[in-house]
Amino acid sequence: MSGLPTPLRWQQATIERIVRQTPRVVSVFLRTGIGAHEAGQHVDIRLTAPDGYEAQRSYSIASAPNAPELELAIERLEEGEVSPYFHEIARPGDTFEVRGPIGGHFIWRPEDGGPLLLIGGGSGVVPLMAMARHRTRVAPQTQALLVYSARMWSEIVYREELFDLEARDANFRLILTTTREPRHRPHDYDRRLDPTLIREFLARWQHAPRHAYVCGSNAFVEAMTSALVADGIPARIVRAERYGGDDPVAVA
Repeated sequence: MSGLPTPLRWQQATIERIVRQTPRVVSVFLRTGIGAHEAGQHVDIRLTAPDGYEAQRSYSIASAPNAPELELAIERLEEGEVSPYFHEIARPGDTFEVRGPIGGHFIWRPEDGGPLLLIGGGSGVVPLMAMARHRTRVAPQTQALLVYSARMWSEIVYREELFDLEARDANFRLILTTTREPRHRPHDYDRRLDPTLIREFLARWQHAPRHAYVCGSNAFVEAMTSALVADGIPARIVRAERYGGDDPVAVA
């Protein structure tokens, strides 16, 4: 029937390399023919056991559009059916099925401009990292602030890359907060994000966001989006993606 989008099809992906980011997160770099993606999109992964049992999960893309490899940052979930495979079994050269890219709401393009506010909790930083990397490559003049909440210093995904980006890019600001141990840098925080803290870091930044993206657990997203709107950020510019189990779900 004409006018309908072409359904995404499953394609083979080959693991090029696996890099450990934190004790619980690995980056899996893939060679696949799924085509170009937008910053903020995700893919579906399907694993098939020898007995025919299938397990499927969705993972956000960490790599910027047009990067040479497709990067997924996968957090190990103890009860998960997919994530333990990538932490314990997967090796370079292994293959599995992937389809995508998926998602049209939680994306940022250079022409969208800024200032750009990114707020991530835990592994929710992954699609925001794709946006930050893309901005650095093609729109470094765009003002951006990434606020990243993690439980501990050792669980901050892409920590050294983010520090390097902050050091060499005057238009990119990074604020970290750890909720289970003291802060390591004087201008960061060691408490949970709440409306008071959001008001404080927005005042420090001194830019009114044109776009705001929030990604993390259900509770994190609900708290952050409510706090932003309560602080006067228009709801129409706030886009959010929440994680239930392994799966990213875009919300308005």
